[in-house]
Amino acid sequence: MNAEEILSRLVAFSPVAGRPNAAITGWIGELLEQSGARVRMIPGPEGDRANVFASFGPRDRAGVILSGHMDVVPAQAGEWVSDPFVLTERDGRLHARGSSDMLGFLACVLAIAPELGRRTDETPVHIAFSYDEELGCRGVPHLLARLPELCAPALGAVIGEPTNLVPVRGHKGKAAIGIRVTGQSGHSSRPDLGLNAIHGLAPVLDEVVATARSLQSGPQSAEFAPPWSTVQAGVIAGGQAVNIIPDLATLEIEARAIPGVDPLAVLAPVLTRLEALTAEGYGIEHVLRSSYPALRLAADHPMVARVEAAAGQGALAAVSFGTEAGLFQQAGVPAVICGPGDIGRAHKPDEYITRDELAAGVVFLRNLVASLD
Repeated sequence: MNAEEILSRLVAFSPVAGRPNAAITGWIGELLEQSGARVRMIPGPEGDRANVFASFGPRDRAGVILSGHMDVVPAQAGEWVSDPFVLTERDGRLHARGSSDMLGFLACVLAIAPELGRRTDETPVHIAFSYDEELGCRGVPHLLARLPELCAPALGAVIGEPTNLVPVRGHKGKAAIGIRVTGQSGHSSRPDLGLNAIHGLAPVLDEVVATARSLQSGPQSAEFAPPWSTVQAGVIAGGQAVNIIPDLATLEIEARAIPGVDPLAVLAPVLTRLEALTAEGYGIEHVLRSSYPALRLAADHPMVARVEAAAGQGALAAVSFGTEAGLFQQAGVPAVICGPGDIGRAHKPDEYITRDELAAGVVFLRNLVASLD
């Protein structure tokens, strides 16, 4: 099968994040085994989804990892011209959810799998496909924890997020937290007999805003836009009616931190203010939704030069979106982001990748593999 045919099959699995993924992992695993790979399924604690790790070549030699995520964000059919989970061609554009982000890269990798199986070189090529990246890189840590038993320390990894095949060597880290404040319900005419959860949440939200402002005068890194770490409140909810004292208020916040800054540490002032609410009688909870570190790979690292040569383009210092690359680097694997498609089309109705971009993705991977010979 060529890359377009494989992409059509991948899309049809409707691999939305947070759902069981045995169908897509089973199909990918079978295709890779037929190509001569050693395939391992690396399950997560959820019990109904897994990562896929496959190897071509000797287990005891340093190789290169081709990495991407199998999951996609949801799609509302009514917002699309065509079915989001049926690959549909219009004027050379292949429309489907995940076509750019990032099933297109997976299709390119799988398209060259038979060629990888025919290689006789001693430098191995590994394939690492993860689950639930769109929920905050939840799957890949379980794969990375097993990496020492799966392969020798790698020369590096290519994370195939859609960059128009421009290599990228940096991104910010991220942490997202859900906050829950509980009070006491009652009639709004007697606020003295209740405890307003929204009022309790208000100073926590104030702290989010104050922290966001203070970060603008904190550490900066010029390759990012903006060059400072950031915090924002993304979702807030609470209350039932204007004449009922709300007994529950919730807030979802995130931090995006430049390299060298811990995104969880950025949120510490907010959590300190949250803890103070207990003295006022409020119940509080906070749950870590997701966390991954920043990526910064030196411009003169050999893996950067290898990917630049394969792509035929110089590397960008950084992008604004986050990826699993920081987790690979944290695990001791130098990582470069580079893949076909455009991140500007991701998470939108009528997402697409072009046939030319798919073809270029295959050429890029062939060039990369050839550099190992």
